[in-house]
Amino acid sequence: MTTIERATAKEAHAPSAGRVVLVTGGAGGLGAAIAEVLAEVGMRMVIGDLDPDRARGTADAVVEAGGAAIAVPLDVCDAAGAHAAVAAAEARYGRLDVLVNNAGTDLTLPFDEIPADAFDRVLDVNLGGPVIMTRAALPALRRSRGHVVNIASTASFRGWPNASAYHASKWGLRGLGQGLFTELREYGVRLTTVFAGGMRTPFILDRFPDTPLDVLQDPRTVALAIRAVLDLPADSVVPEITVLPMKETSWP
Repeated sequence: MTTIERATAKEAHAPSAGRVVLVTGGAGGLGAAIAEVLAEVGMRMVIGDLDPDRARGTADAVVEAGGAAIAVPLDVCDAAGAHAAVAAAEARYGRLDVLVNNAGTDLTLPFDEIPADAFDRVLDVNLGGPVIMTRAALPALRRSRGHVVNIASTASFRGWPNASAYHASKWGLRGLGQGLFTELREYGVRLTTVFAGGMRTPFILDRFPDTPLDVLQDPRTVALAIRAVLDLPADSVVPEITVLPMKETSWP
């Protein structure tokens, strides 16, 4: 294959400039990094978040950098809101190609001190949210032969103290991904679960400000890995991918 042929093939398989991506929890941290990185290659972003003002700020930053983005208020635990976010994407851009289930929460307490409603809230957001969002997005993703990306964690593989709700939700998310991966192939819809190691985001640093920065990774690195996964030809898929900082402390 000549250089020109290779370049042509690469261009044919690259994410199109018109691809539409809905990112949950997109106002900051990894969600904002994903929006930034995907917009850089011409994908059009729909930024969903509980905080509509911050979501608009992220969308404005994407637009100011030359990309395309809109913001939508979104509680991933609310089915009506999930359908409204998908409808907003289709109303603005005419389609939906990628759903990134990024919204998440955590609770750092011993198991016997966690109020039942707080435990349930972690499960509802981290596991129930991707279920609700995927249900809402699936008709559009079937039409576009699209892609679901679930953001999991090293907590999907290992346990540590005072994180039982988080572990339960992320282990469950891995199981959901494995099940849906096999089912959605029938419709040409791909699914990837991303196991992200510790990142330099408020999710960690606001709660654990003394965490050494050199054991964490830039969230942009994880976003770049997601972009690479989305860039694969339609006849291939990465069902699971782990992205770790070199000094990840929660990994063997």
